[in-house]
Formats: sequence, C-alpha cells, structure tokens
Amino acid sequence: MTFEKEFKSQMVPEWHEAYMDYQLLKNLLKDIRHSRKETNPPPANIYPSGLTRTLSHYRVFSGLTSVQRSISMRSTSSSHHEDIENHPIVVNNVKGIDGEDGYVTTYLKAGEEDGEQELLYFNRLDLEFNKVNKFYKFKVEEVMKQADELDKQMNALIAFRIKVDNPKHAWFETAVEIDHLASAVASSTKSLPISILSPGRRPSKRMAEHMDKIDEDRSLRGTRTEESEEQEESDAFASGDHHTKEVQHSSRQVVPQVTISSSAVTTTNSSLKSGRPASLEILNRVTINKPADTPLPTIKNVFKVPTDTNMKFTTENLSKVEDQLKKVFAEFYHKLRHLKSYSFLNISAFSKIMEKYDKITSRNASKSYLKMVDNSYLGSSDEVISKLLDRVEATYIKHFADGNRKKGLNTLRPRVKKEKHKVTASLGFFAGCTVALIFALILAVRTRKIVEKDGHEQYMETLFPLYSFFGFIVLHMLFYAGNIYFWKKYKINYQFIFGFKAGTELGYREVLLLSFGLSVLALAIIHANLDMDIDPNTNDYKQLKELLPLILVILIFAIMICPFNIIYRSSRYFFLTCAIHTFFALLYKVVLPDFFVADQFTSQVQSFRNIEFYICYYSSGGYKLRAHNCNQNITFVVFTYILGPLPFWWRMLQCVRRFLEEKDALQGWNSLKYFAIVVSFATRTAYGRSNSSEWYIIAWITSIVAGTVATYWDIVYDWGLLNRKSTNPWLRDKLIVPYKSVYYAAIALNVLLRFSWIQMVLDLEVPFLHEQSMITVIAVLEIVRRGVWNFFRLENEHLNNVGKYRAFKSVPLPFNYQDDEEDD
Repeated sequence: MTFEKEFKSQMVPEWHEAYMDYQLLKNLLKDIRHSRKETNPPPANIYPSGLTRTLSHYRVFSGLTSVQRSISMRSTSSSHHEDIENHPIVVNNVKGIDGEDGYVTTYLKAGEEDGEQELLYFNRLDLEFNKVNKFYKFKVEEVMKQADELDKQMNALIAFRIKVDNPKHAWFETAVEIDHLASAVASSTKSLPISILSPGRRPSKRMAEHMDKIDEDRSLRGTRTEESEEQEESDAFASGDHHTKEVQHSSRQVVPQVTISSSAVTTTNSSLKSGRPASLEILNRVTINKPADTPLPTIKNVFKVPTDTNMKFTTENLSKVEDQLKKVFAEFYHKLRHLKSYSFLNISAFSKIMEKYDKITSRNASKSYLKMVDNSYLGSSDEVISKLLDRVEATYIKHFADGNRKKGLNTLRPRVKKEKHKVTASLGFFAGCTVALIFALILAVRTRKIVEKDGHEQYMETLFPLYSFFGFIVLHMLFYAGNIYFWKKYKINYQFIFGFKAGTELGYREVLLLSFGLSVLALAIIHANLDMDIDPNTNDYKQLKELLPLILVILIFAIMICPFNIIYRSSRYFFLTCAIHTFFALLYKVVLPDFFVADQFTSQVQSFRNIEFYICYYSSGGYKLRAHNCNQNITFVVFTYILGPLPFWWRMLQCVRRFLEEKDALQGWNSLKYFAIVVSFATRTAYGRSNSSEWYIIAWITSIVAGTVATYWDIVYDWGLLNRKSTNPWLRDKLIVPYKSVYYAAIALNVLLRFSWIQMVLDLEVPFLHEQSMITVIAVLEIVRRGVWNFFRLENEHLNNVGKYRAFKSVPLPFNYQDDEEDD
C-alpha cells in the first residue's frame, strides 16, 4: 500500500479537512518536475543526521497502536555555524492577524529558473502546516481542560467510595493521624518538581501542570491495622503549589485523593478543626447529575415535582457514577489516541512530501523545514499526549478494572472487529438456499397450478398476509446491509453516528447472514404448508400447519429478547432499546438512533397491520378453518387505521420533545409534517367507513399535501440537497459520492416512490393484481425508498459532523461542582 493510501486510511473521518492535503502538494511537485528541463539525480543522503521518520516505522504505527514515535529532529551544534546561503529556505515564526503563531517560509532561490512554482509550493506548504498546527494546538488545549475536569471527577468519586464502602473510617479520629498524613505530604515534596519533557522541548508551564492531574501510579498509600500503622511513600508530580496524595481505606483498597493547597500546615490545621480529611470536603461542593433522558425525571419535570438535592451515599448511586465515569474515560482515551495518531500522521506526511521535494529539485530543504516542524507545537507536544495516555490508563486500571491491566486495556482499546470466514461461509450457504427455495416455490406454484385452484382466493386472504410480513423484514434488512456496505466504501462513520459500542457493530456480511437465515426459515415454512395442503395424509394436521407462521413469529421474538450472548446480543439489545424509546417517545430524550429507528418504522406500516391481522386471525380461531371475519369486525377495521399512522405519531412526539428541549423551531415544523400524514390516514379511515365522495376528495387533498411536504423535507432537510447557491447545481457544496447523477436519480426516485405510497392511503385498484398483491407491492416500494433515504440521510449527518470536526460522543459527567455553577 502506498503512503498516500495508508495516510488516508488512518485519518479520523470527521477531521479529514484538518489533515495536511497531501494530494494537493503532491500535484504541485508534479508540476515542478514537469517544468524542469533536466532531472538531476537525488543526493545519496537527503536527510539530516538523526532523521528516522521512515515509512516502515509509520506502518508499525498503522492501526492506532501504542507504539511511540522515537524521532529526533534536533540539529547538531555545527548546524548553527552553517552559512545561510547554503540553505534554499528560511522558516520564520510570525504572529498572524488573529494573534496566533504561524510559520512563513522564505524561499531564497525564487530568482532562479522555475523559482515561481517552487515559491508557490512553499506558500501552500506553509498554509497546510499552519492549519494542522493550529488545529492540533486547539485540540490539545481542549483535552487538557477535560483532564482538569476528570481530575475533579476522580476526587469526588474516591471520596464518594469512602462514604459508601467504609463510612466508619471516613473520619480521622485523632490529630495524630492527620499529623502523619501531613508529614508524609511534606516529605514527598522534596523530590519535586519532576519534568515530564525531554531536553530541548519548550512547552508552556500549563502543559506540565495538566500532566500531573491524573497521577494514580505515583501516590501516597497507607494502610492501618489494629497492631501497626504503615505508610509507603512514592514520588508525586508537582503542579505549582498543588501536590496530590492518596490514602488507602477499606478492604476494596479505595484510595482517597487529597489535594493540599498553599502549604501542608495550613491544610492540616483546617482539617483538624473540621475533623475530616481534605478529600471528603469535596462532597460538600458536589452534587450528582441526574440525567433527564429517563421517564422518571421527565414526569417530575412535567408535574413540577421537587427533586431531592441531597446526595445519597448508596451502592446503587456509586455503581451508576462508576459506570458513567467508565464511559467518560473510555471516550477521553479514544480522543487522546486519535490526537496522537493525528500528530504522527501529519509529521510523517510533511517528512514524506519534503523527501519528494528534495528528490525532484536536488535541494536540501527538508533539513530546515523539518527542524521547524519538530520545534513547533505539533512536533514538541506529542510527549504530553503520551504522558496523559499513560495517566489515563493507570487511573482506569486502578479504579475501574481492579488493577487488572489486561481487563482495563481491553476496555480502553477495543479490538478492531475482524471478518470471520465462518460468517462468509454461512452467508454463502444461506444465500444459496434462499435462491434455491425461491425457484422451487415458483416451480411448485406453476406445476401444481395453485393459482387456478378454488382455494387460491382464500389463501391470498389468509396466509399471504402472514408470510408477507417476513418478506418486508428481510427486504428492509437487505437494504440496511447495502447501506452499511456503501457507508464503509465512502468512509461515512456510521458507527460513531449511531453510537455503537466499538467492536460490536454489525457489518454488512452479518446483516446479510441474518437476512438470508430468516428468509430460509420463512420459505421452508411456506413449502411445508403447500406440501401439507396437497398431501392427503396430512389432513389430520391441518390446524398444526396453520400455526407454522405464528410459531416463526414467536421464535423471532424469543431470539430478540434472548439474554444469552448468542446471535449478536449487543446489536439485538441496542435495537430493542431504541424501539422502547420510540414506543414511549415523550418519556425519553431523543437521540439520533432513536429517531432513525422510528423513521424505519414509518416505512413498515403494512408490517404493523399484518401484526394486527396475526392477532385477529389466531385469537378468533379462524386459523382452524383457514377463514376469518376480521374485515367485518368493526374493532379490527378501526384498529387497522389506528395502527397505520402509529409510527408517525411516535415520530411526531419525538419532534415535539426535541422542540420543547432544544427550542428548535425546525423540529416544530417537522412535527407538523408527521401530523399532516396522520391526518391523511384519518381522512382515509373516514372515507373507508362512509364511501362518500366528500370524504374521497378530502382524502385526496390531505394525502397530496402530506406527500408533497414529506418529499420536500426528505430532499431539503434530511438530505441537505436542492441548494440553489451550491457550487453543485441544486445539490450541496460537499458530496461524498463522486457522481452527481446519483443524487439527481435519488431525488427523482424519492419523489416517484413517495407518491406511489399514497396508493396505500387512497386504495387505488389495479385490475391484473390481487388486492393483497397490490398492497404488498406498494409496501415494498416504500421500503426501497427508505433504503435509498437511509444512505443520503447518514451522509448528510456525517458531513455535518465533519463541518464541526465532531468525532467523539459527548458523555455527561456524573458529578457537578457547585463552584463551577457559580462561575458559569
């Protein structure tokens, strides 16, 4: 694999624009090469002494491994005496208009032949480097602030653990014990400060302060028994006047972190007066953040029920806090690894592009430029991130993995999911069986002339709706598998958008395997039913064969809720969670996976009606005679038109909740769109019961209005297309698919299929198709429309994330500091 492909493959998708534009600079070098009359051979050694950024080393880092870059770009002392005329470039650090540091390269050979093109190259190179350096500096400062916050969260957690696990020892009973603690703190300060940076680096003092925030390995530990007291001191990193110490309590080895400000004596006296150690005083200034995304807080807010602000030191609350902090640490660690990779990839890219420049021009410009890169923020702060990574690992292993390093790192560094050969083999087997069973079914219907038999009409009215239910599900899953394939092909980060747990998301092969597995079961039952109809020896089992579809439905439901870790339990539970949030839309905070699943339900209206038919057909006992009177049952008719718009009610309620929480007017208009669809169903219900011409006209009008509004919303808001001011006519400025015709075709297809869906509302008849067949065709077209919609909807969401450089989840913190609220 070439460096350019490897470079692109390792990019964080949402940060794509923040990386160095390697392809652009490579094209500029091609122009320089073509414009030169003679190509001089490159010198034997174009790199300065000590330069070890090689492609092989880069590939070792491929995959975000923990291998640290051991590269030294510091020039030797003799370089300071070299004549400046021997260098083709001089790189200066300047202040920009915005006050930010930037780097400008002065090209000293501009007067030579082809000098203008090389000057253009260095101008662009400076733009790219300043962009990368500025972005990296912003992100490093951001994670340093988060490190401060995590340090405060850990202090609160440790104090909370003491109160829950060992409240008797949460207080020091004598001043002697406090004196021991103070003396330990005082003695440990003799070894401070310790620099975390290698010689020659000049980061700010604030960097060093941040690096000491999460220091769990070098701590003060003490245990106390009835016979003796021991204290074991270890080095503690200093941050200004703040020194971090820990005292061990309880059988769980809970380690309180004591922060002593100004002086140990002052803190000791204050602790003596108050009768408690400094770490427990934190609990007076913190409260537990109670999430508002669950039903109980929502109900309390609606009915204005006062909430209890007192902190309850219970095991249940401790477990919730620990689980939440685990997620925060995992996401923070994920961010640090991406930052480390970002630094390494860009430095490797600048090294590689300068290597190409030296080969083409036979100049030794890389020495000066890469020296500047190494001394810049991008090149000098990588050890800060490495140190912080070590601190996070130590903290997580110690406090959340019971000291088990392997267990902790497996959580922080989830393994990349590998494609398994058995999945591919099973997929091929079930796909082949599906094709074979479909052909066998067609031949059975043709050779036995089932369509011409007397029971054909009865079969279409009873069993066909039962079996078509499985067809709708399988088709939807097939389109979802296709979406996954194209999302991965065009590097749309669907795992991050949906919030899948790393390593548990299903690939398109797994989804195809489930789809074809379900289709084999459904087709096998259809064949069994047909064979039992023809074979006279099976007449005694007539009732049993009618129960086969119901048995399969029960089997699917049992698999979905199965608690055992089989058949992709994580994905099953993820879907069930989203479904539950959809069913109780107003009670849960709406996130993207929830309303995405609700949108899928709106395209499965006929499946909901088929479920109602299952209930009516089997509860009334009609399956015994393969006959039913559901269409004459007024309750069934009414519920048919209630279940139809039910998914749209769910989506409308989700939009209402988002409108109330986010104060987003767009969500209010979106709720009106779904309300218009619900109204169209209601008018169709009235027309179906009265068959009057007035209701027929109203049903037409409401359906056309609902279809027009929904189509416009699909294309403009969900897909972000039809932008008149776009550089791409009537599309949007940024397109992932390289072919514009795909977008125009998708727009036309969406309009066509959206209005074909109106037939379900207006009950139009086609002479050569059975009524049930026509309903099935329209339902299939709506599923196809939804499958196309899914791709462009996530593409638009991905581009929104790219525009905001949003590559990580925002996980709420469990503790809230009261002093922070006052500052805000």
